[in-house]
Amino acid sequence: MDRFKLTVTLVLLSVTINGNAQDFKKYDRGNFIEGKDSIYYRLLFPENFDAKQKYPILFFLHGSGERGNDNEKQLTHGGKLFLNESVRKQFPAIIVFPQCSSDSFWANVDLTDQPGKERFNFLTGGKPTKSMHALLGMIDNFLDKPYVDKNRVYIGGLSMGGMGTYEILRRKRKMFAAAFAICGGDNVANVRKYKKTPLWIFHGEKDNVVPVALSTAIADQLKVLGVDPKITLYPEDNHNSWDSAFAEPELLSWLFSNERK
Repeated sequence: MDRFKLTVTLVLLSVTINGNAQDFKKYDRGNFIEGKDSIYYRLLFPENFDAKQKYPILFFLHGSGERGNDNEKQLTHGGKLFLNESVRKQFPAIIVFPQCSSDSFWANVDLTDQPGKERFNFLTGGKPTKSMHALLGMIDNFLDKPYVDKNRVYIGGLSMGGMGTYEILRRKRKMFAAAFAICGGDNVANVRKYKKTPLWIFHGEKDNVVPVALSTAIADQLKVLGVDPKITLYPEDNHNSWDSAFAEPELLSWLFSNERK
């Protein structure tokens, strides 16, 4: 690469990074600390927020690559979607991006890279991970706020966050009005615990990180349980199927149309 092209590339990269950082400043920084629980989060209030009104709230769970304690990386995927002007006007909601610590995981799953063995071994019980336990406390704390509509609480996530979405649905079976999971997975034995929650599943068929079979197995189990699953598969997508899912024109309208009964 010649010097001119390198300079242009670096300038464009700088503009992109600085632009994202500037946009993300609209997300307030916060943390939840209670006893041994501690978790960072970023929070986006609706435009013209009025604390006397009640708003739907969405918790978005990031993937493993965005773990840490900088309270920034969790906005990498999805953060810009909720800053879109038309999205903010059409769906005035409170958006929360918690951050999983680097030494934890959202879901209760054993990971292995040993040949001949399943890479993801999802558990059917057990105590929540450190970050999941803190997340549960954080969500309960938010739901105590007078401006949160408890009948319109939503959860969604991608990859590790998709796995965490399934787990929190089984741990809080009556809390969420609807959920979406992108390239996630779960033990099919857990599906019965959240079969009543409206759920939209997304996955790329060429995913070489989290096998698409994990999502289709959940959809198949929902059918066995008498539920017509909402699942969208992308034939040409690898692991980054969240780009396609975020581009779905009906995703947010479907999500926020659901209310807890």
